[in-house]
Amino acid sequence: MTLANFGLYGLGTMGTALAHNIAETGFDLHVASYKKEDMDSFVAAAPTFKGDFTGHDSLANMIRDMPAPRAIIFLIPAGQAIDDAIAAAKPHMLPGDVLIDAGNSDFQDTRRRAADLEASGLAYMGMGVSGGEFGARTGPSMMVGGTASVWEAMRPMLEAISAKFEGVPCVDHVGSDGAGHFVKTMHNGIEYADMQLLAESYGLMRRGLGMTTAEIGAEFVRWNDGPMRSYLVEISAEVLQTVDPKTDKPLVDVIVDTAGQKGTGRWTAIEAQKLGVAAGTVEAAVGARVWSAGREAREVGEEIFAPARGAVDLTPAQMEQAALAARIIGHSQGFDLLASASEEFDWHLDLSRCAEIWRAGCIIRSDLLSGIAKAFRNAPPAGLLAYAPEMAATLKDTVPVLRAVVSAAISAGHPVPVMTAALAWFDGMTQARGTADLIQGQRDFFGRHGFARVDGGTGHHGPWAE
Repeated sequence: MTLANFGLYGLGTMGTALAHNIAETGFDLHVASYKKEDMDSFVAAAPTFKGDFTGHDSLANMIRDMPAPRAIIFLIPAGQAIDDAIAAAKPHMLPGDVLIDAGNSDFQDTRRRAADLEASGLAYMGMGVSGGEFGARTGPSMMVGGTASVWEAMRPMLEAISAKFEGVPCVDHVGSDGAGHFVKTMHNGIEYADMQLLAESYGLMRRGLGMTTAEIGAEFVRWNDGPMRSYLVEISAEVLQTVDPKTDKPLVDVIVDTAGQKGTGRWTAIEAQKLGVAAGTVEAAVGARVWSAGREAREVGEEIFAPARGAVDLTPAQMEQAALAARIIGHSQGFDLLASASEEFDWHLDLSRCAEIWRAGCIIRSDLLSGIAKAFRNAPPAGLLAYAPEMAATLKDTVPVLRAVVSAAISAGHPVPVMTAALAWFDGMTQARGTADLIQGQRDFFGRHGFARVDGGTGHHGPWAE
């Protein structure tokens, strides 16, 4: 494959942004779209941008007009649209051609598609792209899964268009078949937890501490000068300090409190359950989005129960410490899931490199990620990020504050599901002997499942078995 032969199919918001990034970086690019109006809009705007484009009226015509070997990037909706595009492209492709799915596809679909296409002599790459429209345009974080030799052929272009952290490209080959899409899914799961964590902090400061939105925004600005520094804290501060020009109210007060979701957070929670990994912070964040959608039901619930939500005796500084503890625990759960998936699917993920890829261009970029990369290079005890010496030292200082914040919030009737889930995980994972002994006894009683004894052996039964 030569670097001149790139095509991009799908010219919606993300596709258009990435197309301009590729072309302005100096690569010739062929483009087409499944929506005629998107193609027309792109062609009309093309003279205002740098770079060379060749437009086509269909995917099939684009592929036929391109010299082989060809690399075609899909930026279209996940699911059936990808399968339809593959079916349209496949008859016109030759061995050595490559299809790259740069959308938010289910990694299991990517594994299936890769196996099918590689049996035909074609290469299929699943590439997670993070950073939204701005990132796609100026430099996204990208996680590439697929054949290593194809990655090497594409590497110069992908590194050129990627975000950079201190000059290092935030893109890499993370593993075979669906590895790239799984790492992106996990990125989004952490993103869900982090967004909900900041929403909980905002809610508690506003309703429990009596702060205004502008004051909370200013507090987030302060957080962004410390260990909580991140893109999400930065934009949260700006959102909270924005005034609606129509009503002169804080903009958040005119936004309907129903959070949307496209499924990647839910996929993360599902895969955690399948792999037997505790990811309570992601599950709590997904649950919070679900109940946010039940706006009418929430209004009925408030009318029936009229809960008293009182003030809390906390400070903004305590909120920051609690958020830092929950963020570290949430990331620890996320990287534990990455490690388990890597073992299950034989991906050989480099967890340090995953953290490094996320340091710029993506939504969860934060100062914490450099520390995470370092922690995994030094192999944390039991493979858990939270046990790494530097992380553990921070948690020893901040978990007591998290406990105080969660206790105060619950006592006063303020929902803090991600903080609560983070604290529960910490308490469970720092208790050498827990309470599952009773559960095993129960399982043996009703189902003769047997249990292991601390003095040796498995498959034992209690006297009730007789």
